[in-house]
Amino acid sequence: MATLRVFACFISLLVSITLTGAGAVQLIVVNNCNGELWPAILGNPGKENPKDGGFLLNSGEEVVLDLPDKWSGRLWGRQGCNFDNEGKGECQTGDCAGQLKCRGTSGSPPATVVEMTFGAPASPLHYYDVSLVDGFNLPVSMKPVGGGIGCGVASCDADLNVCCPSALEVKKGNQVVGCKSACLAMQSDKYCCTGNYSDPKTCKPTVFAKLFKAICPKAYTYAYDDVSSLNRCRAPRYVVTFCPPN
Repeated sequence: MATLRVFACFISLLVSITLTGAGAVQLIVVNNCNGELWPAILGNPGKENPKDGGFLLNSGEEVVLDLPDKWSGRLWGRQGCNFDNEGKGECQTGDCAGQLKCRGTSGSPPATVVEMTFGAPASPLHYYDVSLVDGFNLPVSMKPVGGGIGCGVASCDADLNVCCPSALEVKKGNQVVGCKSACLAMQSDKYCCTGNYSDPKTCKPTVFAKLFKAICPKAYTYAYDDVSSLNRCRAPRYVVTFCPPN
């Protein structure tokens, strides 16, 4: 009996390795929000765009994306979308040129962005973060499954729309659906870390970045917020959850 159990475990491990593929990474995208979402995904230049860059995810649903080693890109959630049978329409936040399938088009801010790099030429490690540099629209987290000690969780699991300063609010009717970054709202080098401020010595966190950092300490809040926000790991799969439980 012991021999049969060992054999069964070996077959299970072999199947798992085969399904994941050598060097491949599984990204599990979960909608834990109350309503439907339209996640969008954009590969960096030269990288593929899974599912043509966009798809519908109903509340409580999840989708598994198989990504190759060395893949890098970003993922964000779109909300309040309305598309016709040809996949044309618009979203309240995170819209990508009015298309369901983004196909290489980035999303319009404000949008909470999950950034990831699954291995680089000089390192086998995976790097990932949740960024508020393009503003906020939805709470989200990225958590490794396996990977061992030192693998952190990237997240902004609070609803920043509730406490968004009035100067940064994006409203649809009376509802705040997004919170702009200070860069988008102010359009100045100081807030965008550009021009004379394009250096970590001169670009410091603004009062808005400090506010967001206090609420979401595991997220990027401005361009040079690396130390407490960038995670490193080497796991076979990761779970990205929109509206993660607190």
